[in-house]
Amino acid sequence: MTTIAFTSALDGGPSGDAAFGHVSSGGLDTSHGAILYLENVSVSFDGFQALKDLSLSIDVGELRCVIGPNGAGKTTMMDVITGKTRPDAGSAFFGQTIDLTRLTEAEIAQAGIGRKFQKPTIFEQHSVFENLELAMKADKRVRRTLFARLSSEERDRIAAMLERVRLAESADRPAGLLSHGQKQWLEIAMLLMQEPKLLLLDEPVAGMSDEETERTADLFLSLAGKHSLVVVEHDMAFVASIARKVTVLHEGSVLAEGPHEQVQNDPRVIEVYLGR
Repeated sequence: MTTIAFTSALDGGPSGDAAFGHVSSGGLDTSHGAILYLENVSVSFDGFQALKDLSLSIDVGELRCVIGPNGAGKTTMMDVITGKTRPDAGSAFFGQTIDLTRLTEAEIAQAGIGRKFQKPTIFEQHSVFENLELAMKADKRVRRTLFARLSSEERDRIAAMLERVRLAESADRPAGLLSHGQKQWLEIAMLLMQEPKLLLLDEPVAGMSDEETERTADLFLSLAGKHSLVVVEHDMAFVASIARKVTVLHEGSVLAEGPHEQVQNDPRVIEVYLGR
């Protein structure tokens, strides 16, 4: 959700490379190839086991799809990664050295993890361009820079992002007038202005038209490599169009993991999820 990424910025947190874990001053250490590592994570709510010994590893630049029936633990997994929920047991690391279980939500956003919830959260009364301007200025102390004039470099950066998410022709439109799919793209663009290393995307194509879904697939494929993405989705056609590796959660644990075709044909997955 954009709010998470902006929380630290509005509080005047670190900016630029230092804020988002680039390898500069003690930046993100991904020397072992993994950007996210969960090991034996367990979470219980009033006796309900939301996660049970969940282990998951995401490589740098990977686009991973996570699927599973309702109640499988997908949302709780993302809550643990972003600091909203503390695990009862297990470890969660961003890179080799950043222990996510010891950080606040704001500190995790500063470290370079951006999260988008299913419902888009944008500034509907502001123009599309202004939404990206606000997102970019959250890298600094927003109260001090909100009314400062944009440099030509900053304008170029916003323009390039609008082209990337196919919203250039809507730059001056109030964000509230965008279609549902366009609002989703705008929020993703707002997150990208923060230059996150890892993006968590919760059902990003829910409610989209077929054309918007196809465009979103193209966008995600273009982001993989520069960013690491974890996409939680129920639309299996969309998953098939972008997936390189799929993780299936069931009852808080990994039921199956591997290439999309292998997972799709796994009898256990068919029984608990795809067959329903």
